[in-house]
Amino acid sequence: ILNYDIMARFRRRTCIILLLFILFICSIMMALKTLRPDRAGFGDPFGLGLLPELQQRTVLLDNKQNSLNRVQGDTVTHVSNLHSIAVNTMKASMPPLSKLEEELSSPNYNFHIFYYSWFGNPQFDGKYIHWNHPLLPHWDPKIANNYPKGRHNPPDDIGSNFYPELGSYSSKDPSVIEAHMKQMRSASTGVIALSWYPPGMADENGEPTDDLVPVILDYAHKYNLKVTFHIEPYKDRDDRSMYHNVKYIIDKYGGHPAFYRHKTSTGRLLPMFYVYDSYVTIPEIWANLLTISGSQTIRNTPYDALFIALLVEERHKHDIHRSGFDGMYTYFATNGFSYGSSHHNWASLKAFCDSNNLMFIPSVGPGYIDTSIRPWNNHNTRNRVNGKYYETAFSAALLVRPEIISITSFNEWHEGTQIEKAVPKRTGQVVYLDYKPHKSNVYLELTQKWSEKYRKEQEQWLM
Repeated sequence: ILNYDIMARFRRRTCIILLLFILFICSIMMALKTLRPDRAGFGDPFGLGLLPELQQRTVLLDNKQNSLNRVQGDTVTHVSNLHSIAVNTMKASMPPLSKLEEELSSPNYNFHIFYYSWFGNPQFDGKYIHWNHPLLPHWDPKIANNYPKGRHNPPDDIGSNFYPELGSYSSKDPSVIEAHMKQMRSASTGVIALSWYPPGMADENGEPTDDLVPVILDYAHKYNLKVTFHIEPYKDRDDRSMYHNVKYIIDKYGGHPAFYRHKTSTGRLLPMFYVYDSYVTIPEIWANLLTISGSQTIRNTPYDALFIALLVEERHKHDIHRSGFDGMYTYFATNGFSYGSSHHNWASLKAFCDSNNLMFIPSVGPGYIDTSIRPWNNHNTRNRVNGKYYETAFSAALLVRPEIISITSFNEWHEGTQIEKAVPKRTGQVVYLDYKPHKSNVYLELTQKWSEKYRKEQEQWLM
């Protein structure tokens, strides 16, 4: 009996001690929970982050900030003179804010993203630009006759299969530029590859945008982003004009803190230029500019830089090498569309570049659809598969261990390669594609996820 009483008291004491311990642990957990920042949610894993109920608080904060940005944008005096906007913005330029640094992912300067500043609307430009893109006819008249003609009629009918959350915006709108910079920074990209034409020149559907560069540089600096230049195939582009235009860019913008310079394996810091449609110019002309013995050589001058050529066909790799380029990129977000954009060819292209001291920069994209401007081009559509297409491209890029990955694109809405926020929209005649069942920022989150994965894998490559 005595032993039984002793055992019973022991059990009661043990239960009481255990209960007190559990209460102690619970109180500590409650205390820690009160210290946790509002924006933290279960460690914020990407898969859970896509669930709307887990992200309602974040969405509300984003909406509040977007509303604030719009209000601030409305207080800006809307003038048609772009130079005035640039001057006012530069005066208001300020260094990156510590609060922003805390909220946003750190920039990855090995993630370059193609950016277009060619959009316009009546409020800032007096008319729509690019949103009213014409429907391009097929080169075969017999096929062309089977498809509609004309042009789009914004704001409800735009030249895109998706519809931007910011609407049919103007690239001159300071609030739009800032929203774009914040989105790109949130995606953990680091370098903006800005589509560029020389002063007074533009693509056939746009207007000159070089005057906007200082504003973009200022806002990029605010978000700790860098800007490089994606030189478009302007009229009469050759060795001589390229020399003068590279000199112009470096002289005018090279002193800005947001101007991108890449550190080479030899320790040099050099500007970088992507050269779109480089293959339309013969290697001999490029060699005049890009080889040491060339008649217009830029090598070993104050304007020396890294020049990255576009590779489309396999034979272009030999032309790029002979031309004196420093590397190649693939641009197109259409796996299988060209030799360069086909993921299964990236390993051999990387091997060729390694053996010839060239950089290989694969271009990844979330999908492709341009039937809003090329209604006959269905066969080149690449479905986004709710983000799986994008992740497959990133996975293929990481396999070849590139020094830089480029992203096509932030906002090439005509070709449906954008990762900018898009929203569902339906008009009387058009039903736009969207990112459902995910949120409008799903591709920014995916980019941020792969930026971190790339960073971690790159550390292992260097070990």
